[in-house]
Amino acid sequence: MSLKVPQSNSLPIFKDGYKHLQGLDEAILRNIQAVIELSDLVRTSFGPNGRNKLIINHLGKLFVTSDAATIIREIEVVHPAAKLLVMASQAQEAEMGDSTNLVIILGGELLKKAENLLIMGLKPTDIIPGYELACAKALAELESLSTFSVPTPITPSALAAALKPALASKQYGLEDPLAALIAEAALTVMPTNPRNFNVDNVRVVKIMGGSLSASRVVQGMVFGREPEGTVKQAKKAKVAVFTSALDMAQTETKGTVLIKNAEEMLNFTTGEEKHLDMIISQIAASGVSVIIGGSSMSDLTMHYLNRHNIAVLKVLSKFELRRVCRVVNATPLARMGPPTPEEMGYVDVFETIEIGGDRVTVLRQLVDGDEGFDPQSKGDRTRTATIVLRGATANQLDDLERAVDDGVNVLKGLLKDGRMVPGAGAVEIELAKRVENYGAGLKGLPQHGVRRFANALECVPRILAENALGGAVGNEVVSRLWAKHETAGGETWGVDVENETDGTLDAAAHKIYDSLASKSWAIKLATEAAVSVLSVDAIIMSKPAGGPKIPQQSGNWDNDD
Repeated sequence: MSLKVPQSNSLPIFKDGYKHLQGLDEAILRNIQAVIELSDLVRTSFGPNGRNKLIINHLGKLFVTSDAATIIREIEVVHPAAKLLVMASQAQEAEMGDSTNLVIILGGELLKKAENLLIMGLKPTDIIPGYELACAKALAELESLSTFSVPTPITPSALAAALKPALASKQYGLEDPLAALIAEAALTVMPTNPRNFNVDNVRVVKIMGGSLSASRVVQGMVFGREPEGTVKQAKKAKVAVFTSALDMAQTETKGTVLIKNAEEMLNFTTGEEKHLDMIISQIAASGVSVIIGGSSMSDLTMHYLNRHNIAVLKVLSKFELRRVCRVVNATPLARMGPPTPEEMGYVDVFETIEIGGDRVTVLRQLVDGDEGFDPQSKGDRTRTATIVLRGATANQLDDLERAVDDGVNVLKGLLKDGRMVPGAGAVEIELAKRVENYGAGLKGLPQHGVRRFANALECVPRILAENALGGAVGNEVVSRLWAKHETAGGETWGVDVENETDGTLDAAAHKIYDSLASKSWAIKLATEAAVSVLSVDAIIMSKPAGGPKIPQQSGNWDNDD
């Protein structure tokens, strides 16, 4: 006869306030649903015809953009499973600077297909191996689909052609002028070894008014403010950069001075003034004609600097100050005094010009073709270029700046790995076909995961077609693409967002290419995020930190009646 031990219904494992969700319905399917909602949010912003989102963040700042990286950064996702996908997209942004939307969409689509398999009775442990096999196969096949590479030596036209598809997905219709601006700026600062290209060397300055056609590239740096003193221009000038305040040193302790007459009062201030005059005279005697300060400057200092015809520019950002030092090849000084010849920089032109209604300061080196250009000049070729963007509204300028940043990041990726694959959804359809054939030859339960992975890849051309042509037409376009990819040599057919014929076009013939490295990272990161979400079988959330809430007063508590 066995002894029956009574069991408690609920043992207190966690503190009060903890949430514990587990099982298929409570944890796995809930997580998948959260990721699918996030994916659907940015789905309509994908491709050249993607719709804008109007976002107001917690500080009240307004964003109007279709850039997935900006949308995800500003909406502050709190669901733990959705955060996994956000982190994958942020990793893509850090690694390649583009295709963040593809990571979110593909990750959401993979989980949507997995949801159907889970409801049919498969376990996550059956689906995950299938997804990993399919990802490895897709990445291997992707290597063989490269049809174009950025030529060497790099030419402006080849660089612009490679950038246009990436820019068209951000600013459709403006890709030609933007690609030309980025190519010109990048080639200006291109190092001897292109693999060492630094994205920080291409800066953007936004000036309201005009249109994008009035934008231009300045070899050097542009600041949106005027010089502080009366001297506004200088040519072939020696430059000193100070990070300390240009003022008399103040004592740390307070003192009291008893002044009995006017003569004593004059003598009291004369000593300081003479010392300051001596320091400024020594700076002027060293040949410096431009001073860039990173801190405050007193009126007395400005008086002496104006007397010696020294131009003064205040740059309060330490990051901008560091870039200025790179442009003029100067060493920033933490003391007030004359710089040594090694610490001084050099700039060909320091000038104040008017762009639109704003007066800006430009520091630049002369280039071949400019008046007064001397090939033997001691000024080194500047390592910074500034794209001056013009636009009608602040939101438009912000969006153009994001497009330029993405374009520069794409350029950096292409300089490291110049291989490119057909764009417009062509490579995804071809990968879907090859992964589907691979899955059909597998045995066991993982084949279902492989075939669902192939179906998920089809979402890219489908979304491109739906956003551009509508849902009904989009399905027809995807069917035509499948038919063309089944024929020999049809690997390069993609979606024609302008629908000039039947909604399909030869991406290679129209020079629509995507970076192979960017596509490879996106597929890898999306698969890893989907596998991470599927491998979670329980969610344990602790009580949020913080003390008790302040009790709320009832309304009209101070009324007498």
